[in-house]
Amino acid sequence: MVVLILLALLLLFVVVVLAKTVRIIPQSRAGIVERFGKYKASLPAGLNVLVPFIDKVRYVIDLREQVVSFPPQPVITEDNLVVSIDTVIYFQVTNPVAATYEIANYIQAVEQLTMTTLRNIVGGMDLEETLTSRDAINSRLRGVLDEATGKWGIRVNRVELKGIDPPPSIKDSMEKQMRADRDKRAAILTAEGQRQSAILTAEGAKQSAILNAEGDRESQILRAQADREAAILRAQGEGQAIQTVFQAIHDGQPDQSLLAYQYLQMMPKIAEGDANKVWIVPSEIGKALEGLGSTMTNLQGIPKDASPRVRVDMGAATEVPAQPAADDPTLAGTHDAVQQAIAEAAGASMSGPGDPHPTPPSAAPAPGPDAPEAGQG
Repeated sequence: MVVLILLALLLLFVVVVLAKTVRIIPQSRAGIVERFGKYKASLPAGLNVLVPFIDKVRYVIDLREQVVSFPPQPVITEDNLVVSIDTVIYFQVTNPVAATYEIANYIQAVEQLTMTTLRNIVGGMDLEETLTSRDAINSRLRGVLDEATGKWGIRVNRVELKGIDPPPSIKDSMEKQMRADRDKRAAILTAEGQRQSAILTAEGAKQSAILNAEGDRESQILRAQADREAAILRAQGEGQAIQTVFQAIHDGQPDQSLLAYQYLQMMPKIAEGDANKVWIVPSEIGKALEGLGSTMTNLQGIPKDASPRVRVDMGAATEVPAQPAADDPTLAGTHDAVQQAIAEAAGASMSGPGDPHPTPPSAAPAPGPDAPEAGQG
């Protein structure tokens, strides 16, 4: 029984010795070994062998980058406004021996150093500059911390201001100011838009007026050219018509009888109109009637003594009727037409254009031997 107890105690001692001799350090850690309370060595990651009951692993230092968030701290700005600022620091232990023996609690030391440095930096800025200079504050704070913590075996990689909270009254004033600024910018943008719209509208109206004026001018030019061409064509047409009529008359070789007959046809038209009060018979009408009488006398089938004898003066016209040949209806119709024209001319010469009841040719007295010749009026 005693032997068994001794064997058990021996086995327990061996286990304890092995536990004190072998020490496993995790990755990204460092073990600080002390011998009789004095720094002996730093154990790297992995399996390490120590002298049992003499060497002791006092601290295991984490070598990874660490993130520490500090609670909000009140900071007074240059314009005497209290703001709450909370920060976040990213640091890493580069020297585990210095982090163990140079500072008792490096995390608390970094926190206090951050607060004091932040108060110094923000104390020289006003509220507007503090709110808009986060990058500048971060850079200055990181430089101060990195310089101060270097001897502690700590490297500050980054410092961030997580929040800057001004007092509620300052927040209200800032919101009002921001709202006023936005309203002002909106009014300015609206005015600029209206001005640009007016400018563009005026430009469009000017361009439209210019185009309309140019269109009207071109239209007037085209209309004038069209009128000119139409007048030219009309004049050319009238000239061709006159030339054609003249050529036709020239080719027809008209004699005195045709001209006298046309003269008699135009006399009633000359006498038309209520405004004609006086109508003067030209002296040439006697010669025209004489030519017409001689022509009708020479027509085939009409006896010479049966031709109409007409005397025209300013007072009356007398027609001696003559019957055409009964066997020629064409000559009879021509004779009737001539007699009617002579009668109308004589009646128009006696009554005048203003007389509503002209004296018929048959009722006119025969001219005496002393009557004036035709056309002497």
